[in-house]
Amino acid sequence: MTPLLTLTTDFGLNDEYAGVMKGVIFSRCPGATIVDLTHGIRPQDVRQAARVIASAYRFFPPNTIHVVVVDPGVGSNRRIILLEAAGHLFLAPDNGVMTLLFPQAGKVHEVCNSDLFLHPVSHTFHGRDIFAPVAAHLARNFPPHSTGREIAGESLVSLAMATPVLCGDTLSGAVTDIDHFGNLITNIDRETADRFCSGDWLNLRVSVGALTITGVAAAYSAAAIDRPVALFGSRDLLEIGIYQGNAARKLQVGLDSKVSLSI
Repeated sequence: MTPLLTLTTDFGLNDEYAGVMKGVIFSRCPGATIVDLTHGIRPQDVRQAARVIASAYRFFPPNTIHVVVVDPGVGSNRRIILLEAAGHLFLAPDNGVMTLLFPQAGKVHEVCNSDLFLHPVSHTFHGRDIFAPVAAHLARNFPPHSTGREIAGESLVSLAMATPVLCGDTLSGAVTDIDHFGNLITNIDRETADRFCSGDWLNLRVSVGALTITGVAAAYSAAAIDRPVALFGSRDLLEIGIYQGNAARKLQVGLDSKVSLSI
């Protein structure tokens, strides 16, 4: 059975790049099944891509091949890696995009078998010339070691990822993502918040910008239309939203804005 392939890129949908990658994959593996996880990663935002793939991969069947092309260093001497983790394969540049998967990581290979590449290899589009043909090769059930030599996981580039900070009676985090609906997604996870407030969700105060919300709801609809609400979203991260509205626009809050919890 041909494994699934997922694509995560910062290519957007206005240009042909994502479609061309799929064309190369289908040319080399006609039976491939490709899922566009997202092509909406902010340009060159490796940290956002790291969060997205770490959150999403577990909802796919074992042996899925996840191709991540958010690659500001394309054309340089940065490595391309194939990471085995949690029963999945991750094909990505070695730029820290795999940081959140390191705890589950098994073997890692440097993708250097140029016989698999589409030639001539462009200096600006490794998604087409390296990632896509290598992904097709793996989808045809060739083993990971056929892509290149095994390397030490300790040699991989790691990124510092912002985490919540406890200072006195305040837990501080930040807005790390803003979704299509304008919801402000933070780096404060449910478990950390639960420890902080001892499960007292009704009296927990959530502050961002000039706004303070008292209480964490179960759903957006707990608020009146066009009113703010704090809740834990599908990633189990704290979000601030506007019911049937756009929180980022209405509250004039952007990425990296401080979010604080207090009792």
